[in-house]
Amino acid sequence: MIRAVNRSEIPACAALIRESFLTVARDFGFTRDNAPDFTAFAADDDMLYRHFDDESRKMFAFLFEDKIVGYYSLLLLDNNVCELNHLCVSPACRHRGIGEQLLEHGAALAQSLGMSKIEIGIVEENVRLRQWYESHGFTHVKTEKFDFFPFTCGYMEYSLQQDTKQDTE
Repeated sequence: MIRAVNRSEIPACAALIRESFLTVARDFGFTRDNAPDFTAFAADDDMLYRHFDDESRKMFAFLFEDKIVGYYSLLLLDNNVCELNHLCVSPACRHRGIGEQLLEHGAALAQSLGMSKIEIGIVEENVRLRQWYESHGFTHVKTEKFDFFPFTCGYMEYSLQQDTKQDTE
């Protein structure tokens, strides 16, 4: 079941984000020393409280047996564009279609809010993740290298207008 996150659930969501992104950190050799701003190390309760309170992000959790095992948020930007952030699934619950359900939920929500495009940022070297997003209709649009990360940031987008055209044809 997917539902909106309650403010009281922020600590559980932050812990899930860290746990989930830590598997990527381990796979690619990211540490608190060489990538302190990577999500596995930077996502904390305070950050999510700011997202919830100050930015009014749309935050959603996937619950399994009354436990939060999946999460994502949408940040509404200008020009009917939104940014998908922190889509994650507990390592113990992966490969069950939860990520896909969260992604579909986010796309449907974005479209219902009048958004025309979803943008995401990923670790470019994570080919498996990039291919997963591409298999769900995302297009790779650019890369950027920052001195504070030991990896390349990849940027992808998903056009919601394509869905609208398909629905009307």
